[in-house]
Amino acid sequence: MITCYDIVKALVRTEKGTALEKERKYLFRVAQVATKVDVKRAVEEIYKVKVEAVNTVQVPGKLKRVRARAGYTTGWKKAIVSLKEGQKIEGA
Repeated sequence: MITCYDIVKALVRTEKGTALEKERKYLFRVAQVATKVDVKRAVEEIYKVKVEAVNTVQVPGKLKRVRARAGYTTGWKKAIVSLKEGQKIEGA
């Protein structure tokens, strides 16, 4: 059985993500198979907040070269979660 912690893998702490927190938006790395509804339920259960909206983005892997060989890093799925007015994720 898939749990909330399998869906939401990590809170993404980047410069862009930190700037979005002023607008009550948080970035998460989520499972590739997770839907917007799955992400909403998981964030509400883990962080005990009310979610207003969820947007998801498939982030493609980047081309990396090591000497003569080329390859790609693993792609991942990013979720931008908007919280309702007055809600905040503590410790973020």
